Amino acid sequence: MMSEVAAVVAKKAAPGWFDGVVPVATVVGVLLVIWYIAAIPMNTRADVVAEGKIAALGGGWFNTIAIAWSADRPRLPVPHQIGQELWKTVVLADPTLPRSLLFHVWGTLGPTLLGFAMGSLLGCALAIGIVHVRSLDKSLMPWIIASQSIPILAIAPMIVTVMGNYGITGLLPKAVISMFLCFFPVAIGMVKGLTSPEAMQLDLMRTYNAGALQTLWKLRMPASLPFLFASLKVAISVALVGAIVGELSTGVAAGLGARMLTGSYYGQILQIWAALFAAACLSCLLIWAVNRAQHITNRMMGAQS
Repeated sequence: MMSEVAAVVAKKAAPGWFDGVVPVATVVGVLLVIWYIAAIPMNTRADVVAEGKIAALGGGWFNTIAIAWSADRPRLPVPHQIGQELWKTVVLADPTLPRSLLFHVWGTLGPTLLGFAMGSLLGCALAIGIVHVRSLDKSLMPWIIASQSIPILAIAPMIVTVMGNYGITGLLPKAVISMFLCFFPVAIGMVKGLTSPEAMQLDLMRTYNAGALQTLWKLRMPASLPFLFASLKVAISVALVGAIVGELSTGVAAGLGARMLTGSYYGQILQIWAALFAAACLSCLLIWAVNRAQHITNRMMGAQS
């Protein structure tokens, strides 16, 4: 009887999906209200055509708001305008043509994944070297940290120019820029994870006469997995940023960065915002994929995900 009562109490105390949705929905709702309100003074002052329409309609706050939320070239597009642009460029447009956002998403996804893979491997290799070679900890770690103080907007054109001089163009320069950004969180996270086993566990491995490679594979690597996946979630998002910055530097025709650049050239504000939202959605999708990989890995290792 007592066990049944305890089970019912625990079930009621356990947070459900509704408890997680309400706070997020509240924050989103507040942001949307602020967004719509901020768009009114910005768009009515910026759009001359809209001001003419307001005068023709006789003014009034209702007409002012209606015109501000439907301006042809708004300074601050409102969410429903961005939604209409996404619908037009994602659902209605042919995905094989440059007018489609899916065409540009695919152009950005390739260098993002390649740069993420290269950066993850480089970060793991550096972390293993730092953990096992004491001199690397003193000499290499400061340079790894210092590398992230260089603005990516400054170094991206240098990478593109140097690789272009050797005839390397297209996908690889953008992937290298992504790698430069995403190797850092992986390296730092893996160093923390590989050094997380306690001294008693390391002494036990030495008692079993395990070598450095066996200790790495059987103790350090399993202990580092939570740190690794936390770092990979950060790395995949910054890899996307690196790919977009690379597109801005190379001036390619396909990619979300190229879409934003074209929109800025021709004053297509809605096009820029739609590309930004597409990049955000792509980032969420990639982080979700890493999270699913973590759950699968935990399940294979017999741990609770």
